[in-house]
Amino acid sequence: MQIPIFTVDAFTNRAFSGNPAAVCLLENDLDEDLHQKIATEMNLSETAFIRKLRPGDDFTKSSCFGLRWFTPASEVPLCGHATLASAAVLFHVQKNTNSVLTFVTLSGELKARQVEDHIVLDLPLYTAYPQVSQIFAAVGDMIVQDLRYSPDTKNLLVRLSDAYDRAVLEELQVNAQSFLSAEKTGKVKGLILTLKGNSSGKHKGHDFYSRYFAPWYGVLEDPVCGSAHAILSSYWSEQLGKKEML
Repeated sequence: MQIPIFTVDAFTNRAFSGNPAAVCLLENDLDEDLHQKIATEMNLSETAFIRKLRPGDDFTKSSCFGLRWFTPASEVPLCGHATLASAAVLFHVQKNTNSVLTFVTLSGELKARQVEDHIVLDLPLYTAYPQVSQIFAAVGDMIVQDLRYSPDTKNLLVRLSDAYDRAVLEELQVNAQSFLSAEKTGKVKGLILTLKGNSSGKHKGHDFYSRYFAPWYGVLEDPVCGSAHAILSSYWSEQLGKKEML
């Protein structure tokens, strides 16, 4: 069996930047164990598998497909950047003729649409609730302003103090083992570190910053995580009183 595999750099217009994902086009059903073996060999944060839902479906003409995502270690319920990558392969490589694509996933139906020269995703909006918990060792002695937990995604959102600037978040050194040692219950599968944006300076205009870590899925850090923004957008919209954010 031959399976076309594409590597797509999502969230960027420059090669070798953004967040890479592998995208596999499945003409036929794939043995269940092969999904994970392929993802492990690709060794990217996510490998997406697009499958036809009905006999006669066509990657160029059909508008609805099945979609699954695998890290090098396991299947995940939602991945934004690999969904974007999948839409890009269908729109730009397969020349899909539809303006809107629907993906049937573990997180429900996700839509990707072409808007001029961009692709826009509709992702679920997940609420994160106040949490009383230990702060992971990776945060060290940094001041934490808010702590939330998303039961839908098993992500913990840690908001650092507004006193910190972007450089503090960028320069934070993390260790995968410190995460894994601090959380072994299975309740947490991802950690979002986030910071309120600055109203001045060279990065003026950004509403918030974030980094995302998921060593429980075999991914220490995602360069940029779409699914984390399903939580971040909900949180910061509430905090900032805004519906549109940078």
